[in-house]
Amino acid sequence: MKPSVDTLSAFAEAALLGSFSAAARKLGKSQSTVSTAIANLEIDLGLNLFDRSSRKPMLTEHGRVVLAQVHDVLAANDRLARATRELAGGLETRLIVAWSDMYQSNRFADILITFEKTFPELEFECLIAEHGDVVDLVQTGRAHIGVVAAQPGYPNDVGAALMAKPSDVMLYTAPSHPLAALRDITPEVLARYRELRLNTYVPAASNIHSGPTSRGSWSAPSYLMLLELAVLGFGWAAIPHWMASRFARTTLQPLQARGWPQCVPIDAIWSRQRPMGRAGTWLLREMLALPDKASRDVRKVGRLGLTR
Repeated sequence: MKPSVDTLSAFAEAALLGSFSAAARKLGKSQSTVSTAIANLEIDLGLNLFDRSSRKPMLTEHGRVVLAQVHDVLAANDRLARATRELAGGLETRLIVAWSDMYQSNRFADILITFEKTFPELEFECLIAEHGDVVDLVQTGRAHIGVVAAQPGYPNDVGAALMAKPSDVMLYTAPSHPLAALRDITPEVLARYRELRLNTYVPAASNIHSGPTSRGSWSAPSYLMLLELAVLGFGWAAIPHWMASRFARTTLQPLQARGWPQCVPIDAIWSRQRPMGRAGTWLLREMLALPDKASRDVRKVGRLGLTR
């Protein structure tokens, strides 16, 4: 028997969470339903996927191999669902996108102009968030699409695709700050001065980090607030280059620090649990399109694999 998508999702969630009961709560099912589905999957495959000898079920070697294949199947099912929804022509009444200030594209204004002309009656909301906050907004349904500095991994119910253009991040401080006069600044020297650090509400798997943590650091949930604190001379901060160039060209100075600037890849993310309509699919494809193909008619765009 070929396993259903629900069965594969139950297996993937149990593997991620390390608990059948936690997977059941995540999927809105009973524990017995999830346990039975996984047991039947093991029977159908003729493999033991979990070692149940301890309190917490652990993937076997066979289970790890199967899990990688299951992720591919779920991703393919996600692509199929998106393609069929687009063909059905369903248009949502509202689209919400959570943007990281890391994202900057020379095409962005043109994309939004075309978007507005294509979907003139659509209600469009923009949110600003970073790292784990973006993932949480997408997972909980507060946002349909997220644009975020690439994370090491995402929950099983979140799809992701790498955007073509990464972002440059540099260290900045006010020209009057003592660091502004130094050259070849080491992480140890940076640690002697106050860092203005990004700190999201939802803990992130990884953030842009400069090395040793400085004593008495200040934190904020947005890069714009860090920029303002840096302009006021309260410390140094890692800030997207485009933002400093646009809003603080004369009031911030880039630091000559070892290991900087950094090139940060950017991901577009979405929920696999909530259908995206025609407008969301259009916007996502345009943002992911390579620059030299951006102007082609979206109707001629071939099917795009939207998972990594």
